[in-house]
Amino acid sequence: MRRFEIDADQVGERVDKLLVRLLPGTSRATVQRWISEGRVRVDGSACRPRDVPGVGSVLEVEPGPPPPSEAVPDASVQFRVVFEDEHLVVVDKPAGLVVHPARGHWHGTLVSGLLARASFGGAPADPRDPAGALRPGVVHRIDKGTSGLLVVAKDEATREGLKRLLSQHDVEREYRALTLGVPSAGRIETLHGRDPRSRLRFTTKLREGRRAVTHLAVLERLAGGRAGYVACRLETGRTHQIRVHLAECAKTPILADALYGRRSVDPELVAIEERLERQALHALSLGFVHPISGERLRFESPLPADLQTALEALRSLR
Repeated sequence: MRRFEIDADQVGERVDKLLVRLLPGTSRATVQRWISEGRVRVDGSACRPRDVPGVGSVLEVEPGPPPPSEAVPDASVQFRVVFEDEHLVVVDKPAGLVVHPARGHWHGTLVSGLLARASFGGAPADPRDPAGALRPGVVHRIDKGTSGLLVVAKDEATREGLKRLLSQHDVEREYRALTLGVPSAGRIETLHGRDPRSRLRFTTKLREGRRAVTHLAVLERLAGGRAGYVACRLETGRTHQIRVHLAECAKTPILADALYGRRSVDPELVAIEERLERQALHALSLGFVHPISGERLRFESPLPADLQTALEALRSLR
């Protein structure tokens, strides 16, 4: 039980907003849930989120447990843990693994594998997220066919801290990609949103949308300019952002990208794409300031064997 006496500086503020200030790391949605559960009292009586306590009022809070996840634990899910402490876990996701349960992928996800770990079992769902119970602790995602690094929170304070860092563009996220053709290096800024013609696709060809920014560098020209090896640094992190920017803006789609790519007529490139069986995109590096400890963390994941093989095959072509 937490107990606070309201002073003159706190008068005039709603109970829910006041408690967010008095309990750092606790979201307003969580406070409102506690109020609805009768866990918050003003001068011994139940209150509403909009109630405003007076000077000298006593505010009592009995924090409740986080809502349980609806995802099913599955110890058979395989992935590599790069870093873990009591607040968060950084994982290296293999291509082919879906991050969290969703339509068409209810079982065998990364979240299911994490929930099977004793160290992750109590990760809270975000009450503001309509699908939060299916993705506890998830603050960013990478596509099923993309490999590489992502961080997942174990508690509410860490989740909110990571979300804040992402919204402020204070998380380093760099990807590697193999492309059909060689793009021009530079900064790509567009609007971004769901393609009105396809439920599965996103597009930049909109009059209204969210801002999306990708910084693009060319690392190598491959196969006599028929392909490229590129670095993509995210400033924002929209769904499919790199894939859309490379396909629509740079006109150099990612190799073997079945959704945004184009069918190559080059038999040598087709052979490499067919061996890949997934888009040639990898989340190589992830860096951020730990929301709780303040420590600067940075991780790298080496290029997976399938992408390394494709890269070497492209290097061998004239």
